[in-house]
Amino acid sequence: MSFLGNLIWLVFGGFLVFLEYMVAGLLLCVTIIGIPFGLQAFKLAMLALWPFGTTIGYQPSAPGCLSTFMNIIWLLIGGIWIALTHLIFGILLAITIIGIPWAKQHFKLMSLALTPFGRTLVDN
Repeated sequence: MSFLGNLIWLVFGGFLVFLEYMVAGLLLCVTIIGIPFGLQAFKLAMLALWPFGTTIGYQPSAPGCLSTFMNIIWLLIGGIWIALTHLIFGILLAITIIGIPWAKQHFKLMSLALTPFGRTLVDN
């Protein structure tokens, strides 16, 4: 089921979301200050490519207060807008019964877009 869900996700917009996150990550990695944020954009890109069968977990070791500080910067600079975009797409997809599985994936992307530092992707 996850392969079929990923395939449908990929065809109907998942690949474009993946490309957007990859381009944003590459542009952020051009500057030294933006490298940590670019790595988080790559994390979002990997989840946007294959969201079904992947869960979001926390890093096994405590990331510390630097992670919290970076999450605050991420949230203020652009994370809130990314999360709102996924929230809107999730609500639009949840209106229909058929779109509920894809709405859940947008909500998963929304939670990662809010606080990506200190979190990791786990394959099921």
